[in-house]
Amino acid sequence: MLSVLIWGPFGGALALALLPADWSPARFRQIALAIASLMLLWTLAIAWQFDPAPATWQFSESLAWLPPLGLRYSLGLDGLSFPLICLNSLLTVIAIYSSAVERSRPRFYYLLLLLLSGSVAGAFLARDLLLFFLFYELEIVPLYFLIAIWGGQRRGYAAMKFLLYTAISGILVLASFLGVVWLTAADSFAYDPQLAQTLPLTTQLLLLLPLLVGLLIKIPIFPFHTWLPDAHVEASTPVSVLLAGVLLKLGTYGLLRFGIGLFLDAWVAIAPWLATLAAISALYGALSAIAQQDMKKVVAYSSIAHMAYILLAAAASTPLSLTAAVFQMVSHGLISALLFLLVGVVYAKTGSRDVTVLRGLLNPERGLPLVGSLTILAAMASAGIPGMVGFIAEFMVFRGSFPLFKIQTLWCMVGTGLTAVYFLLMINRVFFGRLPETLANLPRVQWQERLPAVVLTLLIVIFGVQPGWMVRWSEPQMTVLVVSPDLQASTQAVSSWKSQAVRFAAGSAPPLPVEDF
Repeated sequence: MLSVLIWGPFGGALALALLPADWSPARFRQIALAIASLMLLWTLAIAWQFDPAPATWQFSESLAWLPPLGLRYSLGLDGLSFPLICLNSLLTVIAIYSSAVERSRPRFYYLLLLLLSGSVAGAFLARDLLLFFLFYELEIVPLYFLIAIWGGQRRGYAAMKFLLYTAISGILVLASFLGVVWLTAADSFAYDPQLAQTLPLTTQLLLLLPLLVGLLIKIPIFPFHTWLPDAHVEASTPVSVLLAGVLLKLGTYGLLRFGIGLFLDAWVAIAPWLATLAAISALYGALSAIAQQDMKKVVAYSSIAHMAYILLAAAASTPLSLTAAVFQMVSHGLISALLFLLVGVVYAKTGSRDVTVLRGLLNPERGLPLVGSLTILAAMASAGIPGMVGFIAEFMVFRGSFPLFKIQTLWCMVGTGLTAVYFLLMINRVFFGRLPETLANLPRVQWQERLPAVVLTLLIVIFGVQPGWMVRWSEPQMTVLVVSPDLQASTQAVSSWKSQAVRFAAGSAPPLPVEDF
């Protein structure tokens, strides 16, 4: 069942490549949308059968691929990967649906979107280190072309910068994986949480550091972030939706799956430094967003700040904070996708994203009232207003991290407060005030353009009111990740973690279990 999520989009891309090039863009869009919709329905069918209680791999598939290299085609689904697979399927449908019907070179464009979706699904489902790396690198190719061909004026620069940064990220990840297999004398690249536990702590640290830097580039975290604002500004709206909503999550997924899953002892040793880096990145992203004049750059820098909360939660490594990290991944995916969709509508109707030029778009008669209203709601969700998914995610992150990292958590909370500042500045300038004559009588927003934003808004509110519907999928798996008896020396690692937390956060209480939340 899992292979369908990978090879379905790949097969759809191949089918599009074989179709006549002179077909209309609308027809290519309909075919791609049908394929992506089938994948979403297939994901829902898997969700119907997925049981989160056992906290084990489900729907496992394994096939010998390249035995001399120790590479197997091995897939599995658990509470960590399941929410991200659902997010990938949903946002792929929304990205294809939101793509302009008159887009140039439509066959190649929709082919790349399907390749991107299949590659991301493969990375989330891989149970083999080398297989994860292959999918991790494969998604770079379609995303590079999506930015370089259909991007803005500086698309060549942005695409090349993205390519260089992410290629370095992949090299570092591969170096870490090769080191693990070589030093442990393993006969394959199969993912095994006990694989590196027999290595000395110093060796684990040397293997963890390149993996960590590679994944921090992908997330991205300050100071490895500079490729992201350029990529977002030059990318088209559907590509920005996938980039912020799904692609960045490959980095945070890797932190949880491989950083903690393989190198728990080494992770514990450097966790205070990671928490400090998260606080710096959160403040940097928030302060940079305040200084931006391009609406897309505001949202891009907000992503840097909000992805830092996931790093903070991962550094704490308590069952509650890790559950919160997964929740924050999905929360950020939904909210950032909604914000980029709405900014895209504003740009399509006004021809500008400059907050110094736009005014009064909330005008009920001649402006964009629904777009303005949804933007306000999305900003509230991003700022952590109660009743929406952003509040639950951030509250869980801070509640799970505060007992261990008081100062770093407080600085991240300041970053959350600054979220309201930069979004209120943007909204006040763009949507309030007198609508200038140059922006009067804007083209109406059709219901087809509103539908993706409305769907995302409903999900943001639903999971904000009923967060348990999402938490239940990942909570058992996150508990097992750090306290499972199957992990060698896990009791010793958790004990060391608590004693170290006391040294770095004097007077802190032991982390609370998830059920206390």
